[in-house]
Amino acid sequence: MPPGFVGPRAYPDVVTEEDAANESTRERFEDLVDQLVGTEGVTPPRGGSGFGRSALRFQGKIFAMHVRGALVLKLPAERVEALVRAGEGVYFDANKGTPMREWLSLDPGSALPWLPLATEALDFARSPRRRGSAR
Repeated sequence: MPPGFVGPRAYPDVVTEEDAANESTRERFEDLVDQLVGTEGVTPPRGGSGFGRSALRFQGKIFAMHVRGALVLKLPAERVEALVRAGEGVYFDANKGTPMREWLSLDPGSALPWLPLATEALDFARSPRRRGSAR
């Protein structure tokens, strides 16, 4: 049984390492939102429930979000592949079991700075849609 659990309920004041890590990355994401939200066309997360509730958008297109304690970014497929190969993260799968080739879930332990990656994702969202692209 996981620590802090007796039967189906957790002790109310127990904070797991996972909870602490998620809180740390959530605060980092909030700082990232503050840095980008003044950019023309960028809107902050809407909140609520469902996919994209924690997402930064450019003209309605999600380019960065905070999911399960990780920064998730939409980048060109080649860039995502390079970052995955370098061990900086994994393909994001949206809990459907199918990795998405243009979405990276950055490893929370990665030393890569978030703002340049998010800016790269924003630039990708700004780029014109290519004909036949699966974006």
